[in-house]
Amino acid sequence: MHARGWLLVVVAVAGLLTGCATYQPRPLEPSRSETTFRSRSLWDPGLRAFAEAHRGDLAGAWPPQAWDLESLVLVAFYYHPALEVARARVSVAEAGIRTAGARPNPRIGLAPTYNASALSGISPWILGLNFDIPIETAGKRGDRIARAAQLTDAARLTLAETGWRARGRVRAALLEQLHATRELGLLRAEERVRADWVRVMELRLAVGDVSRPDVDSARIDLANTQRAVNAAEGAVGRARVALAAALGLPVSALDGAELTWPGLDRPPAEAEVSPGRVQRAGLLNRLDVRRSLAEYAAAEAELRLEIAKQYPDIHLGPGYTFDQGDNKFTIGVSITLPAFDQNQGPIAEAEARRREAAAQFAALQARVIRETEDARARYHGALGELADADAALAVVRARETAVRRGLEAGAEDRLALVGAQLQRVVAERARLAALRKTQEALGALEDAVERPLGPEEDGESR
Repeated sequence: MHARGWLLVVVAVAGLLTGCATYQPRPLEPSRSETTFRSRSLWDPGLRAFAEAHRGDLAGAWPPQAWDLESLVLVAFYYHPALEVARARVSVAEAGIRTAGARPNPRIGLAPTYNASALSGISPWILGLNFDIPIETAGKRGDRIARAAQLTDAARLTLAETGWRARGRVRAALLEQLHATRELGLLRAEERVRADWVRVMELRLAVGDVSRPDVDSARIDLANTQRAVNAAEGAVGRARVALAAALGLPVSALDGAELTWPGLDRPPAEAEVSPGRVQRAGLLNRLDVRRSLAEYAAAEAELRLEIAKQYPDIHLGPGYTFDQGDNKFTIGVSITLPAFDQNQGPIAEAEARRREAAAQFAALQARVIRETEDARARYHGALGELADADAALAVVRARETAVRRGLEAGAEDRLALVGAQLQRVVAERARLAALRKTQEALGALEDAVERPLGPEEDGESR
């Protein structure tokens, strides 16, 4: 009888253990990770499937003929390691829901006893089994699940925040790349114009129309422009590296990729980013605001859980004893008496954390309003500078046209035309600098509301 009882216990425990997970080692190999990173490309089949799943217009047209902002953002979403880390944290939070919903397991205890005074012919062994079946009270399991669910929502919003920051990095890097390329083109055009200026000045020096210092000054300006060209070539290379880093790619992956931004020269008018619209978008759309609300809800669920812990759980303790031929059964019930501790310490901590979460939310709201107003004021000023640069460029272009016509009519000379061309190139560079400043201000405003505000929002760049 005793051996049969032990066998039943062993079989029951073994049956319960068959559902346990087993450990699977996954060692990290730095060399393999490096090889994987260096093999990344814009033509990866997995990237294509990811992009087509998120943008239907890319189906059957991969890779794109030209990479615009939104298609590059998809590349960053697929490759950038920060997003992979955020996704892993979401998985951890989702697993926390399973942990919170787990019910406490019953316990079984064995108490074999040897009776040294047993009568002859009667087995001296007494087999005792006791059970502990916990029953949670006051809705503790539901509170745990609610808290874990809110923390999971917060983790998902953190993932979305990480995605938005990745978009911001790609936007800034693409802007820098296109600006550096345009700046290099304008500096090379200025170099050609200044070289013409030097040749004309040297011809005039030969006939005595200008002095030697005038020619030397023109040569110095040409040399300075040539140094600026060399610096701009380096800036293009650095911008390329920054763009690759923002995408999570090796620099070589950008070889042969054509970059475009159709809405770059058309930043939205100030009416499209009115104070009311921008502030509403910031307060309603910002992911950190929504995440802060989820964290506050988690703090409230934690407080409910700690309050519920004041009420003790019930433990049912049925037992069985085989006592020298007699079958004995017991029924036990136990609870923890809250005589000295009513969980007041953890309750106070949870209340403090809830107050902290509320204060953090209020501070965040104030910061969002401040950042939005500051970014909009910056964008307003940048738009004004861009308008002035456009007006100045229009004037010098009109002057160049007039001088060119005067030269054809014999009323102007070659030096006047070269001077007008030089003014136009300088004005184009000034306009490009103003455009960059405007786009940077627009990017800051987009970050303040965490929402695209450029033409690409309406699909103009697709």
